[in-house]
Amino acid sequence: MKIAISLLLMSAYLPAMDVVAMPGQSPLIQFRIVFRAGSANDPKGKAGAAALTASMLTGGGTKTMTYQQVLDAVYPMAARLSDQVDKEMIVFSGATHVENLEGFYGILRDALLTPGWREDDLKRVRDDLKNAVRLSLRENNDEELGKEVLYSLLYKGHPYEHLSLGNLTAIDALSMADLQAFYKAHLNKANLTIGIAGNYPKDFVERMRRDFSALPKGKPSTVKLPPLAPLKTTQVTIVQKKTRAVAYSLGFLIDVTRNHPDFPALLLANTWFGPHRSSGGNLYQRMREIRGLNYGDYSYIEYFPNGMFQFEPDPNLFRRSQIFQIWIRPVEPPTAHFALRLSLFELERLLGKGITEADFEATRDFLALNVNLLMKTKSAELGYAIDSKAYGIPEYTSYLQAALKKLKHEDVQKAIRKHLRKDRLQIVAITDNAEDLKKQLLADAPSPMKYNASKPGDILEEDKIVSTKKLGWKPEQITIVPLDQVFQ
Repeated sequence: MKIAISLLLMSAYLPAMDVVAMPGQSPLIQFRIVFRAGSANDPKGKAGAAALTASMLTGGGTKTMTYQQVLDAVYPMAARLSDQVDKEMIVFSGATHVENLEGFYGILRDALLTPGWREDDLKRVRDDLKNAVRLSLRENNDEELGKEVLYSLLYKGHPYEHLSLGNLTAIDALSMADLQAFYKAHLNKANLTIGIAGNYPKDFVERMRRDFSALPKGKPSTVKLPPLAPLKTTQVTIVQKKTRAVAYSLGFLIDVTRNHPDFPALLLANTWFGPHRSSGGNLYQRMREIRGLNYGDYSYIEYFPNGMFQFEPDPNLFRRSQIFQIWIRPVEPPTAHFALRLSLFELERLLGKGITEADFEATRDFLALNVNLLMKTKSAELGYAIDSKAYGIPEYTSYLQAALKKLKHEDVQKAIRKHLRKDRLQIVAITDNAEDLKKQLLADAPSPMKYNASKPGDILEEDKIVSTKKLGWKPEQITIVPLDQVFQ
């Protein structure tokens, strides 16, 4: 599909009022309005300003229409305006049939350019945001909770430290003036990219340019990211929560993003090791398929929220810093110590042996085809095109496929050795047995596995090695945190 943008001027920063236009034959018109600002721009002590501001725009009506009137108007269109807030991007997305384009675009435009700013709407969206933190994340989703705690610990003292949704105390204190100040400071032409796809009228893009020129010129909101030193020792944080199973998230900072020369090689290695929601990954095979330890075992080199609910990552989660992460989904408490040892054992084996030539070839072939599935919707294609401009790379599919053609087995082996490690990790566990797990980890005693069915001899022998693997952690390396202190 031809993209009506120039990708010749590659930059790490999006130019003022950029446009990504994808004209086509589909009667479904897709919008992605992206501002290069996010929770990293939250003022000190106001964690959640970006998220609550975005929620007010999509859930607070316009200057001339109440929120209920907006809902009544878009319902017969089968359309919806939604927002996504991450560290460095705020996205307003929506879709409508071309027959309803005028009506839907008018609402989208007014929601972003002339918001309603009503106090009763603020109370409602504030409650929704607090419930998203307290209930949807903290109470009801152990896996996502562990992942977000891991990020906040690895980025301590950094603009990425706090949860993108915000902290409960800060959300409570945010005023309408705070949201209007954030809107004025960051939702400007310097940060704006307009994305549109479908069979829209020929002059529609220019019309959007004129309409959104009403935004202030502003200046880029890119924040300075300070360097972060790696941990000196492995640190374990155990979140005490009433829950039936144990969820692990563990990882460390990496300096590889999509515009890094080693990104294709590290992506290939990770795709072999622990691809999301795939039974073909090494972690999944060794932990679930062979041993039946839990539901899923995956790894990541890019931020991937909401993994419980989807197979592909959302676009427009652009970050200039990433982590390598292993995600071990619920483990029964009696096998939790062994499962952690096994995940570290597999990481060490990846570092020691890398992947075989045959696995390299098979994974490279898989990736070259699988990247096309990431573009299965026009909204996703729009999002990836915007991300590619932010990272300063060509269109993602062609970029990755071209890089894979040139990639050699040794390139992957070098990338593994260069960017991954087996020590100085941050480990997060979510469990109801925090003190018991801490005692097990400090005792470093064997944690033998017991099965209800026979296992191959080589697996039983490997279990002996894993179950006696010395972790060597000291009391000062393990911290227990009550749930009600998390994201408070």
